[in-house]
Amino acid sequence: MPVVGIPLCVECGTRSNPCRCKVVGPTLGFLAFAVAAAVEWPVGALVYCFRHIKGRRIMAHPAAVVYPAVSNAFPI
Repeated sequence: MPVVGIPLCVECGTRSNPCRCKVVGPTLGFLAFAVAAAVEWPVGALVYCFRHIKGRRIMAHPAAVVYPAVSNAFPI
């Protein structure tokens, strides 16, 4: 039986903490991105059929808003 693990994202070179590496923020940001994308990309694709610019904004929302907001909320 295969085991599926949680992806571990590491961001080094940041100035938000003394050790200059972030693990918790980017990992939770990725998980929030994946959940938001699973919901918003099909909706955005449907909206894109009728309103192109609005559909593009909906599909870009997880990468442009959700991931940075969650990732920056955790300094470690």
